[in-house]
Amino acid sequence: MADTSGHADTSEHPDASGHADTKQNSGPRKSSWKYIGPGIVVAATGVGAGDLVATLIAGSNFGYTLLWAAVIGCLVKISLAEAAGRWHLSTGRTLFDGWASLGRWTSWFFVVYVVIWGFVYGAAAMSSSGLPLQALFPDVMDLKWWAILTGLVGLVFVWFNKYAVFEKVMTVLVGVMFVVTVYLAIRVTPNLGEAFAGLLPVLPDEKDSILNTLGLIGGVGGTITLAAYGYWVNAKGWTNTGWMKVMRLDNRVAYITTGIFVIAMLFVGAEILHSSNIAIASGDKGLIQLGDILEDEYGTATAKFFLIGFFATSFTSLIGVWHGVSLMFADFVERLRKDRAASAAQRTNPQSTTSDTPNITTPAPAPASGEEVASGAHEKSWPFRAYLLWLTFPPMILLFEGQPFRLIILYGVLGAAFLPFLALTLVWLLNSSRTPPEWRNGLLSNAMLTIAGLLFVVLCVKQIWDQPWADFF
Repeated sequence: MADTSGHADTSEHPDASGHADTKQNSGPRKSSWKYIGPGIVVAATGVGAGDLVATLIAGSNFGYTLLWAAVIGCLVKISLAEAAGRWHLSTGRTLFDGWASLGRWTSWFFVVYVVIWGFVYGAAAMSSSGLPLQALFPDVMDLKWWAILTGLVGLVFVWFNKYAVFEKVMTVLVGVMFVVTVYLAIRVTPNLGEAFAGLLPVLPDEKDSILNTLGLIGGVGGTITLAAYGYWVNAKGWTNTGWMKVMRLDNRVAYITTGIFVIAMLFVGAEILHSSNIAIASGDKGLIQLGDILEDEYGTATAKFFLIGFFATSFTSLIGVWHGVSLMFADFVERLRKDRAASAAQRTNPQSTTSDTPNITTPAPAPASGEEVASGAHEKSWPFRAYLLWLTFPPMILLFEGQPFRLIILYGVLGAAFLPFLALTLVWLLNSSRTPPEWRNGLLSNAMLTIAGLLFVVLCVKQIWDQPWADFF
């Protein structure tokens, strides 16, 4: 029967009670391309303008030498996203519910992170989406007004649409990104011999080459959106192990797509910037510079085409975070509400200790389930919409006033700490009794997640070390 809510039907094989059994194969009999979707969303959200600039600069500085690092970056992120999706499907619980089971410290880390990160990221995402629009329509209005417009459009779009529509729009924008990046990669006529040589793991003979290489591996399309992947899997209607094969295919598609974006931009950096010894600025403005270079080299049409792709890249990251992180925040608040309700019930009806009265215990709060996310209820909840407003309106202050120095330092440190937190907590959760035995980590998963965790710890330490702490205090 068709599901009129816009989510896939997950109740094909109910158990004896008439409810879908999350441990039974109630998904499709085999994986199929027609089911994929969350992977497209995570690829689009994870690859922002900053990732493309970092890859361009790597191509500009080192040519094709670090192509292998970009490929390894995609493999690392495949393992992280697969682990997050496997937790959601194998346990029927959300990732935040898993974190909460590890102790209260996870909740404190998460809430501090999403409040500070969301405030600064909101301004950055709006500015990044406004830049290509200002370049396409230079005489219409200032950058900050374009930025505000994109933020408001993102807010209205996510507020009034459920996951199904969101996924379709993201798919269209990914198509635009794909066509533009592949067109540019072909247009610059890459040296395929050097590109294949770049697949050999060789470090450039430059100062800090190891840290630059690790930075490229760690920066290939991954932030908090890796954690949001499991929520999008549930929002699609995949809530049990029957969807595991589909999720894994979907996840591979996500990072193959990401790999194509990154490799294409590395080709552009190697051919246009490295060969001509041209340097561009880091950050989003580097892409505006690239647009000017493309106009000089290939004409106005190619430059405009590139700016359209730049907008698609930035705006997918904006609406992806507006949707995915708001889902996670709604789950956090729901878990908090259940904990408080359980505590209140415990105070009202404490366990009896008298010998003539049987012990009465209050059950622990019900775990936050993937079924709740699949129902679409979170997308209409007040915490979801409150976080949407937080991402949109307070950051507009930063567009006018500039970004506070101390806040930016905290943003950098928390952002660097999140991926080690994600990798290491996934290792913890997926090797414990919280996960059904047949879906716990194998040797390969443990190796990949441990490597990811160590990589991100190194990058986190470097990020903390590089902050101007003397000026902070």
